[in-house]
Amino acid sequence: MIYLDCAATALQKPPEVARAMTAALGQCASPGRGSYPASARAAEVVFRCREALAQLLGADSPEQVVFTSNATHALNIAIRSLVQPGDTVVVSGYEHNAVTRVLASIPEVAVRVAVGGLFDQAGDLEAFSRLICRDTKAVVCTHVSNVFGYILPIDGIAALCRERGVPLIVDASQSAGILPVSAKRWGAAYVGLPGHKGLCGPQGTGVLVCGGGQTPVPLLAGGTGSESLNQKMPDFLPDRLEAGTHNMPGIAGLLAGVQFIRRKGTDAILCHERRLSDRMAGALSLIPGVRVIRPQEADRRTGVLSFLAQGQDCEVLGASLAARGISLRTGLHCAPLAHRTAGTLETGTLRASVSPFNTPGEVDDLAVALAGCLEK
Repeated sequence: MIYLDCAATALQKPPEVARAMTAALGQCASPGRGSYPASARAAEVVFRCREALAQLLGADSPEQVVFTSNATHALNIAIRSLVQPGDTVVVSGYEHNAVTRVLASIPEVAVRVAVGGLFDQAGDLEAFSRLICRDTKAVVCTHVSNVFGYILPIDGIAALCRERGVPLIVDASQSAGILPVSAKRWGAAYVGLPGHKGLCGPQGTGVLVCGGGQTPVPLLAGGTGSESLNQKMPDFLPDRLEAGTHNMPGIAGLLAGVQFIRRKGTDAILCHERRLSDRMAGALSLIPGVRVIRPQEADRRTGVLSFLAQGQDCEVLGASLAARGISLRTGLHCAPLAHRTAGTLETGTLRASVSPFNTPGEVDDLAVALAGCLEK
């Protein structure tokens, strides 16, 4: 199998991730709940993972790093902490349902969509500048489109938010581990991300970085191992947001994944993924009837590539590729807003997304398989 759906989850992991998870299953109890060695060992793993994430993601301290079950969990906390019924929120034209469905679930929230031209950073920045007004309660913006691999002008958007005193929530689901992410540099109120994509950790892990001065609203209440007499959730991080037993195998695996990313370096990973994406775009563009949809400027794209084949249903074509051993994503990719922005809402796209473990040969095999499917 050639796996090209890393924007959904990184199936291929560094071998040390599985080793760390296996070790945690037998050696780590519940952190903060006991003075015996297995509990202390778990607490050490949890702290080391927070510390590594704080350094990678630009948090002021490890305590600002909160473990969640996935990016959707993290973004729910962030959005519900800042947005109340009747508020006005500005979002990009590329948001995932992990953002838009949360906003839709809060009564009478007015959502303003900031869209410039397609993959137009200057136009997007101008649109955000126009829409961020006095009544804006929050700005929510993805760092990279999960459909098209388009890098949004997050530094400029963050600067606008700081100038106008509007809290910023960044969805770093497609950028963490690939691009520089810095909650501190952006001055972001929250940055949410998964552990199982660019960070090469296991599924069931996510991270919320809480900016300074934030008092987030917990989604869950329960035991934290601290202030047990208090019947309200603690008012300090990370305990305020981490009710119940930690996912110790997941956190141990995530630590191993983050260590792998830091050894390789995000610059090297981005360079590798861009080379594969460029090779893929060139090969697919040579196939009659295939349309590749991506930013023209190299510095605006990652290793995520969407394409269409004239007269072909995406789902049917994806199934044909799967029968030839190619695993990629088809449809709307949980991001109808991005497809509306690109004009592909009715068709969806086929999406191929790479990781540090993919090779040029696998990209070439995709092109051969696609050509074979279209010759029928």
